[in-house]
Amino acid sequence: MKKLLLVALLFSCLGVFAQSSAEFKTVKHDFGKIKHNVPATYIFKFVNKGEKPLIIESAVAGCGCTTPEYPKQPIAKGKEGTIKVTYNAASMGVFTKDVTVKFANEKQPTVLNIIGEVIEAKAPTKPVKKG
Repeated sequence: MKKLLLVALLFSCLGVFAQSSAEFKTVKHDFGKIKHNVPATYIFKFVNKGEKPLIIESAVAGCGCTTPEYPKQPIAKGKEGTIKVTYNAASMGVFTKDVTVKFANEKQPTVLNIIGEVIEAKAPTKPVKKG
């Protein structure tokens, strides 16, 4: 009886450690230095490694300065999907922003991260006229 209970307990724990069906090429992107008020965009790519079509329920940014765009249609088994993340670069300085992606039938969300530094955009200079 104890062995049966132990086996049942082990199988119930497997779901806790199950990986997501979405396999991202990367979950973090560093924009480096970007110009003030010039939006920066990165496209996160992933592959559906599961047996069923993968549906993104939501992709939510941590603030209004970051906008995620994602496909509303299911991603078929073995196919690639993308999540486009745009940072508006309205605030100067170093930034770290997260986008939380929730997939249908997945217990844990995936967190995508963008980092970088917004620097002052240099004004174009005109040549000085002599004379």
